[in-house]
Amino acid sequence: MKDLLTGREMKRCDDNTIQHFGMSSQVLMERAALAVYDEMKQRDLLKGKIGIFCGTGNNGGDGIALARLLHLKGCQVTYAVCGNKSHMSKECRQQYDIAGRYQVRETENLCEVLQSDVLVDCLFGIGLSRNIEGDYCDWIEAWNNSDAYKIAVDIPSGVSADDGTVMGVAASCDLTVTFSFGKVGLYLLPGAKYCGQVVVRDVGITKESLLDYRPQFAALDEEDLNWLKEPRMDLHKGTAGKLLVVAGSTQMAGAAYLSAKAAYRMGCGMVKIYTPACNHGVLQSLIPEAIIVDYEKKPASNRLLEEMKWADVILVGPGLGTSEEAKSIVSYVIRNAAVPVVCDADALNLLAEDLSLLRGPHTELILTPHLGEMSRLTGESILYLKDNFAAVAMDFAAEYHVTCVLKGARTVTSVPYHKTYINTSGNAGMATAGSGDVLAGIIAGSLLQGIPVNQAAAFGVYLHGKAGDEARRRKGIRSVMATDIIDGISEVLRKEEQIR
Repeated sequence: MKDLLTGREMKRCDDNTIQHFGMSSQVLMERAALAVYDEMKQRDLLKGKIGIFCGTGNNGGDGIALARLLHLKGCQVTYAVCGNKSHMSKECRQQYDIAGRYQVRETENLCEVLQSDVLVDCLFGIGLSRNIEGDYCDWIEAWNNSDAYKIAVDIPSGVSADDGTVMGVAASCDLTVTFSFGKVGLYLLPGAKYCGQVVVRDVGITKESLLDYRPQFAALDEEDLNWLKEPRMDLHKGTAGKLLVVAGSTQMAGAAYLSAKAAYRMGCGMVKIYTPACNHGVLQSLIPEAIIVDYEKKPASNRLLEEMKWADVILVGPGLGTSEEAKSIVSYVIRNAAVPVVCDADALNLLAEDLSLLRGPHTELILTPHLGEMSRLTGESILYLKDNFAAVAMDFAAEYHVTCVLKGARTVTSVPYHKTYINTSGNAGMATAGSGDVLAGIIAGSLLQGIPVNQAAAFGVYLHGKAGDEARRRKGIRSVMATDIIDGISEVLRKEEQIR
């Protein structure tokens, strides 16, 4: 798991490294420049003309230090300082004076810099706190119109390090080399679209620089797949996890099937599907491993309670519909469940009609809304949700004491009083019908494999994305279907077993 920092948190780390541990700020700047140089060398980007746009803060100092390193290696490099040089930070001024003594080529003609084969953005860095205006806008627009290979140092100028918003205008890059920790804004949209490939390089600011502070944001990586432990030798179907899937309505059996099969692929021992009688035959045919518990028009609460007592985890909502019967089912499950409950799809739409269910006592709940469902739950517009993606998930989780999985291209999972996870796995091919049903099944399956509730949702989201990446590899990005993602679960878990 990787900690992700906001701009303010990274500034705290910088200050702690310099003031508490006594590391020189100039040493850190030199290491930053060396890291960018090394990434350029690895990509064979030292040939041809290199142009560097430098601001007057420490990000600009990184750029001037990089220009000197490139100059001393015999590269054709030119840099320009954009802004008032009398406003340079102390560190930037020192680098500027050193570069002058080495006769590193500087120009005030920004058009000349734009003629380079490789461009490096060192204008603002993570400290930007207001919208970009005036000449800076023109420079960044000219940058975006260039055909050069573009590199951002720490973060593309104009992208907020805190939440990925674009502050007026932003520099579009092919590569972003950031330092010590990933920044939240590099992984959230729309900022992530401007970053290209993101590489995190160590420059000497380590986790020790956090001192006693614990960052709010994190991202899972492949090492975290080991949260899924090796099954016990004495395991049998009754102890491998029992899932109750409350799903389906007339002509809507598919969602129940996808969720149940995804849970089975996660290693679930037994699945019962509680569904209308009209779905019995088709589900028994599609997934004979599952136990089908059906009801007629009006479900019997005593039968539902019996099945809830049987289950270790409950998944409610996929394909359930929004009828009065469905509403009574969701209400009954939330009020009476004594095990973790994953609420998906129509369960969310029904909860939006009666949020008092979330305000009252309830078991551990994981809610998995997409933007439309989140809009109904919060009453906020989709545009507002997009602009405040992580904050909305965090606020909702804290207010209702639930784990909120806000789904999108960069899904955010917020666990109240714990962590907020930004997912980095997956691809656009997963924007297909049934993908969310598969995710709900994976999350339920993760709970049944013994992963704690405060980790299971984020783990499920990450594994879902990895399974989608496997599906893309096999089918191509345009041909991925929900069933392909289910097949991808097996591929991901098989590879993890081989590593062990």
